[in-house]
Amino acid sequence: MALSTDLWQTNHDLALDILNQSFVQGLADGRLSRQCFAYYVGQDVFFLKAFARAYSIAGAKAPDWDGFCSLHALAGGVLEELQLHEKYAAEWGVDVIDVEPGVATRRYTDFLLATAWAYETGTALTAMSPCMRLYAYLGQQLEQLSPPEHQYIDWIRTYSSRDFGELAHQLEQLADRYASDTPLVRTTYRYAMECERDFFQAAYDSVNPDIA
Repeated sequence: MALSTDLWQTNHDLALDILNQSFVQGLADGRLSRQCFAYYVGQDVFFLKAFARAYSIAGAKAPDWDGFCSLHALAGGVLEELQLHEKYAAEWGVDVIDVEPGVATRRYTDFLLATAWAYETGTALTAMSPCMRLYAYLGQQLEQLSPPEHQYIDWIRTYSSRDFGELAHQLEQLADRYASDTPLVRTTYRYAMECERDFFQAAYDSVNPDIA
């Protein structure tokens, strides 16, 4: 079994927790408040900019030219994802230029960038791959649950698409190539999944602070 597959299966309990969060279920049925989603968009723009930088750092450390080129191309996919968020921001009047990161956002981005700077490419990609695999998973699950049209259907279609799934697969293949199965790699993956859970929860709590 590939390391990335094993890590995903080992941490699938967190993926299920995230799928069942109020924020994600609100995306599924379209009932999530626009204020929650607007907060999420701004925070995710801040996150994605850090994610793109982490790709660049990991690429610079790649031990071969093929890895450098592949990671550079994946960073381009993040820039395309940012364009989707900018579309939401323009439609809903969200300021994505001067985003003030929340605690959960800052904790996640600091972790990603610190891991990319401190460790070799494989460990950095292990920190990054949960985000991509989780979003592909959520998109595919929500596509099955959602009514045909609602205000968040474009988000679901983006992350359930074959193109996005392929990007997640490419990242996992690179992680498999460069990472070793070590305790550090396993705890890094788990921590990234916990950051994802807390990121979504913080977006929901931004409007519903008294609801667990």
